[in-house]
Amino acid sequence: MWKLYALLSAVFAALTAILAKVGVKGINGNVATAIRTAIVLIMAWGIVLLSGQLKETKEISKSNLLFLIFSGIATGLSWIFYFKALETGDVSKVAPIDKLSVVLVLIFSFLFLNEPMDLKTIIGGVLIAAGAVVLVL
Repeated sequence: MWKLYALLSAVFAALTAILAKVGVKGINGNVATAIRTAIVLIMAWGIVLLSGQLKETKEISKSNLLFLIFSGIATGLSWIFYFKALETGDVSKVAPIDKLSVVLVLIFSFLFLNEPMDLKTIIGGVLIAAGAVVLVL
């Protein structure tokens, strides 16, 4: 099931890039990020409330909370810089550079989470990086 969710994530990430490029036209990227963040916040808490999972917030450890806060900060910074890039850059060039995050995830997951790094993963990461470079040049 995770593969379907990952594919849907990719589809919606692609739509996000296209819709954001149109939406950021003529406005500041920070304003665009704030609007988008507000919508995501409403959707996320709506899902929690409608699915009856609000009670699970009591089970969050201090460690979970700390890392989720750091993750939120990283997400916010990612979105701010993404919208800044979209303000002046072509989405067809900004998105591939943004997707270099996949390569960084492979490296970071190996270094910090001790996840395996086999030849297939290395080749895939190199191809993603090479593809991003080709699309940008």
